[in-house]
Amino acid sequence: MNKRIILANWKMKLNFQKALRAVDEFVRIHKANQAMEVVLCPSFTALEKVAQRLKGTGVFLGAQDCFWEQEGAFTGEVSPTFLKELGCRFVIIGHSERRTHLGETDEMVHQKVKAVLAEGLVPVICVGETFEERQEGNKDFVVMSQVDKAVAGVDLQKDDQLIVAYEPVWVIGSGQAVEPAEARHTHQVIRQVLIDHFDAAAVQERARVIYGGSVDASNIKSFFAEENIDGALVGGASLDPHSFAELIQAAS
Repeated sequence: MNKRIILANWKMKLNFQKALRAVDEFVRIHKANQAMEVVLCPSFTALEKVAQRLKGTGVFLGAQDCFWEQEGAFTGEVSPTFLKELGCRFVIIGHSERRTHLGETDEMVHQKVKAVLAEGLVPVICVGETFEERQEGNKDFVVMSQVDKAVAGVDLQKDDQLIVAYEPVWVIGSGQAVEPAEARHTHQVIRQVLIDHFDAAAVQERARVIYGGSVDASNIKSFFAEENIDGALVGGASLDPHSFAELIQAAS
């Protein structure tokens, strides 16, 4: 069974200097433990320097996105190959903000998943329903469809790992998380889709399903009390190193 994991998605919130100050302070106060993996995902501009700061700390580096080709004439894009060279281990894919603002489709997410796995990195596949989809009673269908299209035809090798992050679009940044019991149900739905594509043993050993959406130090314990929630994708509560360290300790 994989360790639980907490990823910090700094989005476009911390510029280069703020990111370096945040990582330096976090590394100073963070108390690592054997049961938890921690990942910092800064902006592209800070990746190289943050990678240097994280060496030997046990904290992993992640990127907030990538392109689905390893190289080529793709202006403005960053490939998984480049990210691996910088020391990234994890890549967030298909975040709702990219789906909403940049028109990222399920097919794009699928291509990125394959490209990330091909480089031996870990895709963090974001899925979740909008408020309208929820009101219409389509939540489970939407989530199942997004997961299905992301992993369809993917060949999960022995050393590969993947993460699916359930992030209800309507709670991101709202300060209002879903009830842990609902997250547990949705995670089980996601696991079933994964088992439809990979055998149950592979899902148990190499896949993690995590929750994201207004996670903070006050509610993380209630989510981690649920047996099938393998971690958290944290946004605003990860920007302050002291608050983020407090969240990790609460989860531990």
